[in-house]
Amino acid sequence: MSVNEIIEKIISKNPSISREQLLERLEKERKKIGGLISDETLMRMIAADYGLEVSQNNALKLSLSIKDLLPNLNDVTIVGRVIAVFSPKAFGRDKKGKVASLLIADKSGLLRVVLWNDKTRVIERGEIKAGQVARFSHGYTKENRRGKVELHIGDKGEVEPSPKDVNAEDFPTVEDFATKISEVTQAYRNKRIVLVGTVKEVFSSSTFKRDDASEGKVMRFILKDETGEIPVVVWNEKVNELEKFLKKNQQLQIVNARAKKARNGGLEIHVNAETYVGLAEPTEKFWEIAALKEGLRKVNVKGEVITTPMFREVKTSKGETVKLAVFELKDDTGRIWVSAWRKNAVSAKNLKIGDKIIIKNAYVKRGFSDQLEISTTSSTQMLIKEDNP
Repeated sequence: MSVNEIIEKIISKNPSISREQLLERLEKERKKIGGLISDETLMRMIAADYGLEVSQNNALKLSLSIKDLLPNLNDVTIVGRVIAVFSPKAFGRDKKGKVASLLIADKSGLLRVVLWNDKTRVIERGEIKAGQVARFSHGYTKENRRGKVELHIGDKGEVEPSPKDVNAEDFPTVEDFATKISEVTQAYRNKRIVLVGTVKEVFSSSTFKRDDASEGKVMRFILKDETGEIPVVVWNEKVNELEKFLKKNQQLQIVNARAKKARNGGLEIHVNAETYVGLAEPTEKFWEIAALKEGLRKVNVKGEVITTPMFREVKTSKGETVKLAVFELKDDTGRIWVSAWRKNAVSAKNLKIGDKIIIKNAYVKRGFSDQLEISTTSSTQMLIKEDNP
């Protein structure tokens, strides 16, 4: 719906409002926002102030990116991947009120979404979980105590898990925000952090007395990834939560933890009530060609074949004769040569220019003329996408 169409709808419902008044209001809001949000979206927000109902279809077209959000916006729609889920809590004298929160992500950043009262049921019923993409409609934004913008979903808000008209591949996973353990240096001290790894060892929990004589609880475990390992310290109610499922060799994702100085002078990760700890769902990360670097292993890429594969038999350094097919692949970010060996050479032999393919579990090395290339191994899969012409 265009700006003019929204203005006409506002005037038809509110005859005392003139077109000039609405355009002046639009200009005022535009200056306040600083050009971050389109005129159509601003006009839709203004329309909501005048009681104009916008259809769901229009709302979908006007969903915002997380980076566009500012405090005090109304009737906001956001789509993102759920990165963390925090269980509902009761509040009020009679404990009838409920509040829960989520962390969601799109390509522009992370956002906390706060669900109020009956909207918390999607969490209680298990309808929304970490890893899903979800749409949050008719919300409003507020600034929290740390100066960060949050989206609140109240009585008029809607939560739609796994919307069918959204491509989940357009949204980052928790791994995209994770820091490798070897990169957790003093620069991260007292900062919030996301980690994904495997539980190497779990230690028994213990209790302690606080200064006010109340009792606290603490437990520790070691988290590792392919780059290193780090101690994790869990506090109080989070101990009770993790004791129910935490065990050795589990894949975990830890969101919104804090890196702190350990007694040995190194760093350790602290987990409290504001931290999400969950089992890491296996996800396939696909690299953009422009982001590939020498030495990367277990790489997944998607792209379009742009040269006819050159097929031949070659001798290896061990004197073995093997099949090899070489072709060039491109995506929206760049192009790269692919060396497909043995069984993958046979699969690649019949590829045609324009075929769209998926390569899983390959590695990146320097090849001919010192150029980067993707090379296959015995565990590499090469698949032709079903949407090929």
